[in-house]
Amino acid sequence: MRDVLIVGGGVAGLAASIFTARAGLDTLVVDGGESILARNASLENYPGFPDGVDARRYLALASDQARNAGATFELGRVTEITDKVSDDGARGFNVRTENDGGTPLEARRVIAASWPDSEYLLSLEVDREQRGSKHVVSVDEGGRTSVDGVYAAGRLAGQPHQSIVAAGHGATVSLAVIHDSEVAFYHDWVAPEGYFTGRDRAVPPACEEIDDAERRKRDERARKTMLEAFAEPFEEEPTMHPSVADE
Repeated sequence: MRDVLIVGGGVAGLAASIFTARAGLDTLVVDGGESILARNASLENYPGFPDGVDARRYLALASDQARNAGATFELGRVTEITDKVSDDGARGFNVRTENDGGTPLEARRVIAASWPDSEYLLSLEVDREQRGSKHVVSVDEGGRTSVDGVYAAGRLAGQPHQSIVAAGHGATVSLAVIHDSEVAFYHDWVAPEGYFTGRDRAVPPACEEIDDAERRKRDERARKTMLEAFAEPFEEEPTMHPSVADE
């Protein structure tokens, strides 16, 4: 049984998966195959990209980052989530997908981070509210829903339709999941050597101290990754809205 299953491989789901995986939680992202961000011609308001960035390139880099953190991915659309109680009495969830072959995925906790289509949560009777033509899931400040162990992030949780907001909310929800999972965690923070130990403090859980040589090594690797990623134009075209594509 997975520790965390995330429904949706868009910005919110990817941000959440990076944090939960780096915290040591066994994290699976079930990706329906297209983030709404893929319809964006150019992502122009995301901090760190002064002249913007191709939205599909950003998604590819974020997916790589999640994989580097230890998250795994499965392509498929989730159709239903139901309660599961293991032999030892621990609660979890069965997650059905269109292509599961009759064997559901199993997870202790679920983060719903898909576009505002929450029909797959109906069996759990998660509290929802209608906003316009969409249903959003009611959550607290940490993304917790009315069902213990189920969380919602990003647009599905009523957040504004902006990538930086979705990323931030995905990270916020992931921290709530980490807290509720009771894993040892302080900050996901890589500090310079001596930052803690130089004050006779133990390095806190999920923190790391690195010396200058290791810092330079990581910087070199990061620069190489980005130079390779931006060496050539990203050839994948934006996805048009279905109502336009069908005309």
